[in-house]
Amino acid sequence: MYRFALTPRWIAFHLVIATAAVAMVNLGLWQLRRLDERRDFNATVEQRWDAAPVDIADLLPAGSTSDDADRHEWQSVTARGTYIDDETIRVVNRSQNGRAGDNLVVPLRLDDGRLLLVTRGFVPLGQDPSPATDGDVTISGQLRVERAAGALAARDPADGELTEVQRIDIARLAAQMPGDLVPAWVDLTASAPPEVGPWPEPVIRPDLSEGSHLSYAVQWFIFSVAVIVGWVVALRTTARRRHAAAVTSSADPG
Repeated sequence: MYRFALTPRWIAFHLVIATAAVAMVNLGLWQLRRLDERRDFNATVEQRWDAAPVDIADLLPAGSTSDDADRHEWQSVTARGTYIDDETIRVVNRSQNGRAGDNLVVPLRLDDGRLLLVTRGFVPLGQDPSPATDGDVTISGQLRVERAAGALAARDPADGELTEVQRIDIARLAAQMPGDLVPAWVDLTASAPPEVGPWPEPVIRPDLSEGSHLSYAVQWFIFSVAVIVGWVVALRTTARRRHAAAVTSSADPG
């Protein structure tokens, strides 16, 4: 009854169905892996954000590398020094709470002479930021590290001094800074003396939701089941039609 399913046309159909089903299952599993990664990220951020702050000089002493910094991203840190306000850099094309604007980054000269880039906060377009605090300041915030730009991301010029950047690239900015840079930066959450507002305002905490990975995974699994069900229906429908045609043919006296 199902011998027709072994014809070349149907074999090609089987292969298409099998390929589609396997691909959809793998896409669902990929979304589940993304969900696990997201949960791990959220747990790390929450743990380090709420941890007791560590002095940046102890966490990343002189000679530390970007790999050292990467192991401590999102750690709560403190630092003491003086801002170099005339070396301020704007990270453009940022958004916060539905507003477009820039992040204001200022180097802080630490007691050991190194410079720590500090994101003082977000400034909406058309607003003027307050100057950085004069004299000694003690800041606290979250340690951040640079990530490779995506293939389609805007890029900064390779040469020349920058006052506006698309992202913080410590290696790129090091050449224009009056001192060695710590291989990470800090998103400011508080300072003493305090910042004078209203701008900049602190960069908001990252979104720690799980996103849509689980729902996407379920959708891909449903699609794979639907494809298999459609394959079964197609086989059975074709078999019934062929059987009905055969019965009609055998009953025809002509």
